Amino acid sequence: MKSSGISFHNPAAFWLGCALITAGVFAHAPMFLMGQHTHWQMVGMPMTPGMVLGMAAIPLGLALSAFGMMPRIDHMRRARLERSAPLHFHVADGVPLNIEHWKLVLVLIVTLAIDVMKPATLGFVVPGMSAEYAISKPTASYLALFALTGTTVGSVVWGRIADRSGRRAAILLSALMFIGTAICGAMPSFGWNLAMCFLMGASAGGLLPIAFTLMAETVPAAHRGWLLVALGGIGTSAGYLLAAGAAATLEPLFSWRVLWLLGLPTGAVIIFLNRFIPESPRFLSDAGLAHVARAVLRRFTGGSAEAVEADDARHPGAPVVEPAPAAQGMRALMRGRHSRITAGLVVCGTGWGLVNFGVLLWLPVNLSSLGVDPKAASALLARSALYALPGIALVVWLYHRWSSYRALVLFVGFTVLSLLALAVMATTGVRSPVAVITATAALLVSVSGVIAMLIPYAAEIYPVHLRGTGAGVIAASSKFGGILGAGLGVLGFFGHFVLSALLVALPMAVSMLMLWRSGVETRGVRLEDIQTSIARTG
Repeated sequence: MKSSGISFHNPAAFWLGCALITAGVFAHAPMFLMGQHTHWQMVGMPMTPGMVLGMAAIPLGLALSAFGMMPRIDHMRRARLERSAPLHFHVADGVPLNIEHWKLVLVLIVTLAIDVMKPATLGFVVPGMSAEYAISKPTASYLALFALTGTTVGSVVWGRIADRSGRRAAILLSALMFIGTAICGAMPSFGWNLAMCFLMGASAGGLLPIAFTLMAETVPAAHRGWLLVALGGIGTSAGYLLAAGAAATLEPLFSWRVLWLLGLPTGAVIIFLNRFIPESPRFLSDAGLAHVARAVLRRFTGGSAEAVEADDARHPGAPVVEPAPAAQGMRALMRGRHSRITAGLVVCGTGWGLVNFGVLLWLPVNLSSLGVDPKAASALLARSALYALPGIALVVWLYHRWSSYRALVLFVGFTVLSLLALAVMATTGVRSPVAVITATAALLVSVSGVIAMLIPYAAEIYPVHLRGTGAGVIAASSKFGGILGAGLGVLGFFGHFVLSALLVALPMAVSMLMLWRSGVETRGVRLEDIQTSIARTG
């Protein structure tokens, strides 16, 4: 890690790895182009030697790039041990937003939009894939199951990578996997698509919490909350729009396969923007690389002398970056002072996954029993992103102006009330389309608000050496809830509307109480001071 905070440990190895990954993807191009004579259908085609060599080049390229970008663990451990005293390090929380902050915000919005675009393409891919491979809808649903499982695993694994080797390295490694898994668009069998979809999900699931982590550790405290929530809202909406636009313009010309092949150019965009993605100054300081951390901070403060205080702690109010405690990883999340708040967020994430990937997926069928036309119900869900926009604006305002954890608790409560309202209508035989649609719209807005705050809040409440892992675990819990929702849906659980609504509302209500009791305020508070608050309440 050099003094700029944006250099690679071994640039030659990194760029050679990028070249191998790209070459491995292009090795599949001849077979894909052969599909122009069969309406881009490749089912049953034998793999060529070039494809096999290309598949071998991709993991080799990933390993080379990982070696080239990640700082050596032994070097960082030695730097920590050689630090004889705590480093008094004032991260520039009091400076106004400047051009460097906005550059990072824009780059992370682009990164998050690309990340959301990957799983969002699943809905557009499944119909064409089902037709080409002649598979049933239950069999095609395995694609979503593998993707969700990949995002769950990826969120945890990438969180650990970010805490051990850096936020920037984790983001770029995820982008390289985007490029590598683009070969899914040239796979001749459904089985290979499942494997690649798992890997694609792993990379997409890992990038999301790490982007929030880097943002939280870089922007000033006064603007951190609303920027984190806005990043999630704008990035998610942009990702869905990109997926829908690509499906509308490219899929009719090149079939569903082109949506997977877009992993190459979109991943390359993130790699191209890598010079605008610095390493987190807090991570660098915790790793013992104080001189690099100072360089990154001065980049975001215009060289202001007030940004970094002297090591002799001339200013007594400066937060101290403490050495990492012995407990690391998920053990530290579930024990000690962070255990209660982690439990509340995990229950909330799991409940949200059950609502989003269970209740909402089966809602068009269930709403028809409440007197709502199935087409109107489907149209309502299709416009859910538009309905969520005013809700996201309200979330940003509440998170920034009122309270971070209270805003999260409030929207969890709205979700519970919306589920209970729908269950009561089904039980009492209410057949008012207006009332049902109102409750459904409230559910869509509240669910969007919960996920808009959940991971940003997680990125604020953990110490620097656990922040990536913590945000990753909370993100994984939401995907784990999705896996449970998908599995229960296959078993017919959500066909019993009243029972499913009541039982899914239960974990959300429990999480609301847990977060109300254990949540801490993060609005405008320095990340180091948040740890002090947790220590007092823990």
